[in-house]
Amino acid sequence: MDLFLVFDHGDGVLVGVFLTLLIMSLATWAVAAAKLFALIRRRRTTRDSMDAIARSHRAAELEPRLAGRDDPTAALARAGLQAVRDYRGPLDGDAQARQRLDEALIRGIRQALDRQETRLQAGQLLFATVGSLAPFVGLFGTVWGIYGALIDLSSAKSVSMGLVAGPLGEALVATAAGLAAAIPAVLFFNLFNRSHRLYRQTLDAAAHDVHSLLMNDPDLATWAAPRRQSFAQPATSASRPAEV
Repeated sequence: MDLFLVFDHGDGVLVGVFLTLLIMSLATWAVAAAKLFALIRRRRTTRDSMDAIARSHRAAELEPRLAGRDDPTAALARAGLQAVRDYRGPLDGDAQARQRLDEALIRGIRQALDRQETRLQAGQLLFATVGSLAPFVGLFGTVWGIYGALIDLSSAKSVSMGLVAGPLGEALVATAAGLAAAIPAVLFFNLFNRSHRLYRQTLDAAAHDVHSLLMNDPDLATWAAPRRQSFAQPATSASRPAEV
């Protein structure tokens, strides 16, 4: 069946249904292609970032090895480094001080992990929406097309098989178009959802490694001293008594 006949002879509602399904399908394939490209690139860069974390034993070694990297694993490691820099308490001291540092570090890494999870889930909402909505849009087009065909038949003087088959066939194609848009969307949703779950395990492992590296770094206070001094300088100036 020539689908262009629907646009030539169908009414505005039926044409609108097919255009909606076409936009849904194009958006699904475009987002899927973008996510696939990002997935391939992310896997390649993540291996290098995980290797950089594994080869580092101090923050001073890890920081330069993350330069120029923009994958989620590197962003997670940089968030851990930034959490140490922003921490206002002592970096070395008794067990209570270490506990407060541990809590601040976990909080910073956890927030970065949540941000990366949100980025990984981008596009999944589109797949879920198209997969659940497209069949009903197609079904609506079918019902509307059958209704229009029956109205036309009621006003016809004579009814033949050709007169019935054409309009009904155009109406039924709307259901097929809805399924054609929905099936790839559901497939992409499941495939990328599984990929995200597997990659989340990699991020969890990276978060654990970064946390362990920073908490066991004997030179952590020395490494973070320049940034922390810039925080402390205004307070030192404010506490100095005014000269008369």
